[in-house]
Amino acid sequence: MHIVVAPQSLKGSLTAAEAGQAIAQGIQRVYPEASITIVPVADGGEGTVQALVDATHGHLIEQTVTGPLGHPVTAFFGLLGDGQTAAIEMAAAAGLPLVPHAQRDPRIATTYGVGELIVAALDYGCRRFIIGIGGSATNDGGAGMAQALGATLLMENGETIARGGAALATLAHITTATMDPRLQTCTFDVACDVTNPLYGPLGAAAVYGPQKGATPAIVAELDAALQHYARIIERDLHESVSDIPGAGAAGGLGAGMIAFLHATLRPGAQIVFEAVHLEEKLRTADLVLTAEGQLDVQTGYGKSVGAVAHMAKRYSLPVIAIAGGLGTHYHTVYELGIDGIATLPSGPMTLDYAIQHAASLMCDATERALRLIRMGIQMHEHNTPATK
Repeated sequence: MHIVVAPQSLKGSLTAAEAGQAIAQGIQRVYPEASITIVPVADGGEGTVQALVDATHGHLIEQTVTGPLGHPVTAFFGLLGDGQTAAIEMAAAAGLPLVPHAQRDPRIATTYGVGELIVAALDYGCRRFIIGIGGSATNDGGAGMAQALGATLLMENGETIARGGAALATLAHITTATMDPRLQTCTFDVACDVTNPLYGPLGAAAVYGPQKGATPAIVAELDAALQHYARIIERDLHESVSDIPGAGAAGGLGAGMIAFLHATLRPGAQIVFEAVHLEEKLRTADLVLTAEGQLDVQTGYGKSVGAVAHMAKRYSLPVIAIAGGLGTHYHTVYELGIDGIATLPSGPMTLDYAIQHAASLMCDATERALRLIRMGIQMHEHNTPATK
């Protein structure tokens, strides 16, 4: 029996690779002879870099970069096992958790550090980039990132615009001829699971600005600045980013990635699955186990567990999902191709206890699920007349 184990991380307790190891131990208790392939996965959000590094036997590289408020922060990127691909989470350099609640102001927050991470990866020889753009503190349309990469963004008086979303209103000219020439040989896959346009009622400022500290007046200011930014991009870079689905992701970083890096915005799970060659491994599988912290109605919206099940069904494979808990309308995951569910808690316990003992609970839950499967197989064999 060949079993593919493709879990995502359980936030606050296990990385995807650690979850995979715990599941594998549970499998071996029931099927010690089984061939087990562990494939850590992610959906483009938090934990994506770690999952890709673990799946490809790469490593993390720390880098001091400019944080969202202009102060130095320690960020990281993943150098994948091929030595040519970098995995970056923009939140590592410009994420909302890096800004104290009282200091959140998307008018001044910058993505400059994201550009610095890209430069650092270029210095390591990377020419392919996988970038997750969730969880930003910014609303600068990726202008800061572009400046860190060498782009020239000028006001009418010839001076460089300031950093932050509000400064986009002062933009008069963009020049990309000054950008790092190494970028011309690079490809950028951007993990983006939202469809917000750059501006407007469903745009970056209106939808995500308030959680970043924007009042209604600031939202209006930032939205107008993004509209102006889009016009300058179309005039100077000949890229129309106004209505592209996902352009408004991460405060307009989606638009900036397209305009300055010719990036492709794609579902995060799809990008990760390709990078770890999941489908290739599923072709020879007999059973698939996946896992996440909580199964609920959101599991079907781009989450990797739902995407794993969907891919597994291309090969008519049974899928078991192991979860820390079950949320609202969890039963909808059966429609995604998940055939069975096992939960970690074996009885009443505190959340802290469950987090602390997540690995052993994962192993035990896997064992319980596989013993039921083994019993079902034995019953089937017992009730099936022997063929002559």
